[in-house]
Amino acid sequence: SGPLKAMDFYVPEGGGPRILHQFTLESPAVSFRLSGEKAGIIDIEPKTGILYINGSLDWETKEVHKLQVESLDESGNVVKGPYAVTIYVEDINDNPPEFDQTKYFGVVRQNSRPGKPFMYVHATDRDDPTTPHAQLSYSILHHFPNPYEEMLFQIDNTTGAISPSRTGSYYLDPQKQDTFTLVVFVKDMAGKTINAFTSSVDVVILVMESLWKAPPTIYIKENSTEVHPVNISKVQSNEPGVIYKIFEKEKLPRLPFSISENGIIYVTEPLDREEKDTYTFFVVSKDDKGELVDKPLQIHIIVEDIDDNPPVCQQNPTIIEVQENEIGGSNIGTVLATDMDEKDTLNSRLRFQIQSQEPEFPSNNLFYIQQDTGDLLLSGRSLSKRDSAKYFLKVLVTDSKFETICDVEVHVIDINDQIPIFEKSDYANVTVPEDIPIGTVLLEIQATDGDEPGTGSSLIIYQVKEGDPNNTLIIETDSETNRGFIKINKALDFETMPVYNLVINATNPEPLVSTVQYNSSSLTTFKIFVTNVDEPPVFLNPVYRTEVSEDIPVNTLVMTVEAYDPEGDSVRALNEVPGKYAQWLACGNILFLQKSHLLVEGRRVVGYNAAQKSKAFLILHLRDVNDNPPQIATDYPTFFCYPVSGGERTLIQAIDADAQFFYSKFTFTLADEMNARNNWEISKFNATHAYLSPKHANFEEKTYEVPIILNDNGKPSLENKVNLKVSICKCSSENSCF
Repeated sequence: SGPLKAMDFYVPEGGGPRILHQFTLESPAVSFRLSGEKAGIIDIEPKTGILYINGSLDWETKEVHKLQVESLDESGNVVKGPYAVTIYVEDINDNPPEFDQTKYFGVVRQNSRPGKPFMYVHATDRDDPTTPHAQLSYSILHHFPNPYEEMLFQIDNTTGAISPSRTGSYYLDPQKQDTFTLVVFVKDMAGKTINAFTSSVDVVILVMESLWKAPPTIYIKENSTEVHPVNISKVQSNEPGVIYKIFEKEKLPRLPFSISENGIIYVTEPLDREEKDTYTFFVVSKDDKGELVDKPLQIHIIVEDIDDNPPVCQQNPTIIEVQENEIGGSNIGTVLATDMDEKDTLNSRLRFQIQSQEPEFPSNNLFYIQQDTGDLLLSGRSLSKRDSAKYFLKVLVTDSKFETICDVEVHVIDINDQIPIFEKSDYANVTVPEDIPIGTVLLEIQATDGDEPGTGSSLIIYQVKEGDPNNTLIIETDSETNRGFIKINKALDFETMPVYNLVINATNPEPLVSTVQYNSSSLTTFKIFVTNVDEPPVFLNPVYRTEVSEDIPVNTLVMTVEAYDPEGDSVRALNEVPGKYAQWLACGNILFLQKSHLLVEGRRVVGYNAAQKSKAFLILHLRDVNDNPPQIATDYPTFFCYPVSGGERTLIQAIDADAQFFYSKFTFTLADEMNARNNWEISKFNATHAYLSPKHANFEEKTYEVPIILNDNGKPSLENKVNLKVSICKCSSENSCF
């Protein structure tokens, strides 16, 4: 309660009758009067001043009630006022949300982008929109049918935008399921309390085939005379307002295609199939942020051929050789031509026709050409070189539009109908020593051939037909004169072949005609007598090799060599440097005599007969024995700077005079003497080095001897104790001993 004044009241809607306030009277006032937007339920008790509501306020009906209160005296005159009294009706959540349609229908395209809305649902709530009472949250309650574990659709809980989920973008296919029904649920109170009002609605979605499809293969005729650019195809995204672009699949100097903002694909210039017969590129769609809207489409272009290339002769002129004895109907060659138009089409089909023949003797139709293959045949009789050595043909080659003349020369070749004839049937004999040098010419022979000179029919090849089983002789021909030269091909040997009774034949590389055969006129004889020469002895092997251990005892037999004399004389073996390394016995046995430290030595063994000598090499490989103990390398003195502070170390190296096999890995240990293990320690660095370190700092400025045991791990292993001198010395600034 209180005196009369202007006041504001905040009253929740509903709730029934209630008292809001009591105004107190001030003399001379005896009553109160209320006017304004009373809505039939707001009033004041005149005498007591009680302001009350006789019913329930409704925010949805009226949000603010504006009233005036005044006090009156006994005569009904206004004492105070009027004063403004305002009642603000506060909203409570008393209205459920309502969809603006009883059922929704939408269309989505196959392969639509996930998260891209294709439709919206909308609900309203009559409660105060500035309060959670009217804040709505959308969700999908059910999904019919639901063939996958995940939802195919999703909804924005604030806007009600429905879009394909990632799963739906991949799986939606009208061929499998073209209709879906969603039960969309809406809650007020922003969906955050369990006592919120709810509502639901059915959303029927029709799945349609994707508009974003690659067109079928596009065929474009080459060398088009249309005005470019020319519309050749179109693509369309599932989403409106996208930006289309072309990307090359292969790097080209230029891509003769473009795409408009409406997805129309153009060829920008005439194409040439002979330059490039196919093109492949990608078309993409992007949104205004530059992000891909659809998967790239691959566009395939095939350039169709037109007949725009003339036939081309592969050889001009084409030269064909034919023998005189070729019979009529024989295929003597082929006229080859090509066409750059598409293979296996009528544009590249070629036809052949003989236009002219020069000379036209003995007739003008000596040749025939197969019109589809270009094969050239003799039409009737055989050719004769006496009639003409050459024929010149003009061959017309045509395709469906163009024609070309190809020149053909037919050379008539003499047939091999004459055999070589020796000028002598016997070339007597010759006597030569068995040591005559290889390559020496023993005799020149000559035969003649009546066929055309300079051809395979007249060239003569000489061969030893009989009397030389080992190919000791060779016959070379001068191709200009057909003269033959009999030469020594291998060394002669009186002991194995003292006499050669040779039969030599003469032939041509070109086969004879069937009616002619070689006879005795193409044969000649020749005899060679070989005289004996005193030859040196011969070793069975030119080189002898063996291997022995380096600790082999003196007088051990290491090798036996053998030699013989071709004439049968006795042979003895001698060392060329007698007595130095080995002893050579008359029988050829070799005894190891001295110099057991020798590693590898090659000696010449000399075999003697009465007048001649021969030499062979002995190579003796010595195997190493582990007979040298390891040592410490002393290339650099070992020292530590005085005073020793701790943590120092120096690298020491072990070496061994034996072969690498025996000292590839050393072991370093300290001997248990001279207090070494209390003063020093050794640690391994690698196979040949170790670190030596002082164990403490109490060293005097002097030289110490450190006993170290080295083991080379050979077979058998050798061990050696070495006293390594280590200096403890004052050092210069460069850390070296003064």
